[in-house]
Amino acid sequence: MAKLILNRLSKAFETGGRPAVNDVSLEVRDGGFLALLGPSGCGKTTVLRMIAGFEQPTDGSILLGDRVLADAGDMVAPEHRNMAMVFQSYALWPHMSVADNVGYPLKVRGVSGQKREQKIREALNAVRLEAYADRRPADLSGGQRQRVALARCLVTEPDVVLLDEPLANLDRHLRQEMEETFREFHARSGATMIYVTHDQAEAMALATDVAVMSEGRLLQVASPQEIYARPEGRLVGGLVGQGAIVTWPAASVENRQLDWDILQQLLSRSDGTECADILIRPQDVEIAGEGVPARVTSVLFEGERYALKLALGDEQVMRAFSRQPVQVGEMVSIVIRSAWRL
Repeated sequence: MAKLILNRLSKAFETGGRPAVNDVSLEVRDGGFLALLGPSGCGKTTVLRMIAGFEQPTDGSILLGDRVLADAGDMVAPEHRNMAMVFQSYALWPHMSVADNVGYPLKVRGVSGQKREQKIREALNAVRLEAYADRRPADLSGGQRQRVALARCLVTEPDVVLLDEPLANLDRHLRQEMEETFREFHARSGATMIYVTHDQAEAMALATDVAVMSEGRLLQVASPQEIYARPEGRLVGGLVGQGAIVTWPAASVENRQLDWDILQQLLSRSDGTECADILIRPQDVEIAGEGVPARVTSVLFEGERYALKLALGDEQVMRAFSRQPVQVGEMVSIVIRSAWRL
């Protein structure tokens, strides 16, 4: 197998209109698990469809190793790319059994007999559905149907697996269960996986790399840990995590990672210093005896803790967690243990 390369990829659906995908360059390492993360309409599904061969680029190119899969002038047909796609809607044939659904790609490729039966059994065993081979999709739960769709991918031994928001139709419990299935699938298949989602928790839990998109552009590509701890710019900081972005006089500060000593100095400034955007995560905000005053504007009980919204003196709002109950309108004292200058 080889790495997948997107080289200055663009797609416009109307001549002269704003492109849905704009100059995206990206390398997906062989065997990696990349999450394309962004809000609805950011272009992530269009990127996936161009990789799959369902859309042709307006500009740029897509390569798998040295092989050009698509550019503005030509494109390889989807069935000749050795890729598999898992859709949000499962896309299973309702009149076929689970085994027949899984084996359908082999039938199209002319694989039959004992070899076909063996591959179907191996694929169903990999997703723990071997006992359901004779059932119809209507007899399965949402999570089981998604497993059938994964087995259908596995049976063809694809180089690249594309997943378009596959957990969107599942409840929270099934999502967590399927996340583990996806991790197992990735480890078993060794395939390169590209996973489209608007849910940053899914992206963080599953991917080895996260690519954040907004308005057709690629904003940052990094590991989940890097994206979370050191986002590049206000848009990425706002998309990842539950952090609040405040504006303080911090443009002259050399370090981007800010501790409480530095933050205290910034909060006390009134000298007209140029301001900067600062990202503050709720887990880094502590209600303490000595700190800066803040007013509680919202309280949400989450079982093991209270999720708070706090307004500082300049009415900028941030989030915090508390083990102890507080009341809306109450004044508290807070210490910000860590923050990140965007």
